[in-house]
Amino acid sequence: MPKMKTKSSVKKRFKITATGKVLGGPGKKRHNLSARSSKVKRQNTGNQVLRHQDGLTVQQWTPYGLAR
Repeated sequence: MPKMKTKSSVKKRFKITATGKVLGGPGKKRHNLSARSSKVKRQNTGNQVLRHQDGLTVQQWTPYGLAR
């Protein structure tokens, strides 16, 4: 059976912590930022832990995990 492929976009956008949680950047940070308050823009910096169900989806896209 051939190897399963990892989605290339997932390699660039997500990290998996030592406990198995998935970190990802927040959305809605690319355009129309003038409609958002400074507080919202500031809170959306850095990485955030994805919800459990979203984390399971990302892990399906990375059958062998992500290299650190």
